[in-house]
Amino acid sequence: MLQGTHHRRRRGAIILESAIIYPLTFLLILGLVIGAMGVFRYQEVASLAREATRYASVHGSKYQQVTGKPAATATDIHDNVIVPRAVALDPSKLTYSVSWNPDNKPGSTVSVTINYSWVPEAFLPILNLSSTATETMAY
Repeated sequence: MLQGTHHRRRRGAIILESAIIYPLTFLLILGLVIGAMGVFRYQEVASLAREATRYASVHGSKYQQVTGKPAATATDIHDNVIVPRAVALDPSKLTYSVSWNPDNKPGSTVSVTINYSWVPEAFLPILNLSSTATETMAY
């Protein structure tokens, strides 16, 4: 003769397990999303630094001699490269610096540093993202 299996009732077990697992899963997913947004913003900052350096390296004193247009200044780099390409960043939290060593003639170097104060979306402290790119003046 077969006996039926006896199941104990587990009233509230699913509710208790869900009360523990759901918040942990939510925090994990939220952390992944915010981390991905931080990586994206850092990539934007690094890309801005590279593009600004490239622009500065081909708009030096040789460019001024050949075209008759003035060589690039820090303001030109900001207006022509940083502002148009900073579409995913808040411009009020973006700072930059440009330095030529020793000058803007071919063979010298130009360095562009971009700083961005990112406020994460989950009550985390402000993070300062920074990237510096250096290139030899080519033109």
